[in-house]
Amino acid sequence: MINHVVLMKFKAGVDEAAIEDLAQSLDELPNTIKEILMFEFGRDVVRSERSYDFALVALFANLETLGRYRTHPDHLKVLGKIKNLCEDIVAVDFEGTDGSSLKEPTPPSDLPTW
Repeated sequence: MINHVVLMKFKAGVDEAAIEDLAQSLDELPNTIKEILMFEFGRDVVRSERSYDFALVALFANLETLGRYRTHPDHLKVLGKIKNLCEDIVAVDFEGTDGSSLKEPTPPSDLPTW
């Protein structure tokens, strides 16, 4: 699986209506782009000095499906909005691991099974 992570820092003066419009546009992408397996986004809640303002995380089956997403007209339209609102955008795409395979096995429970 390919994890696609994008962090956005808004330009000074970007208003709440523009951010809400971006969120609505992002919310529609999984409905129109079938390659998206998982899609989450939201505003930063910590708001520290090093924080970005907004992030999205998406999951794709492989690099081919990520490539189709990147060139999809609906994605390009939203990307245009992002570029207009942001002073900085950083992204990383990485092949994820199954974190559960790195954990110690969970001991059996004393609870009855149903």
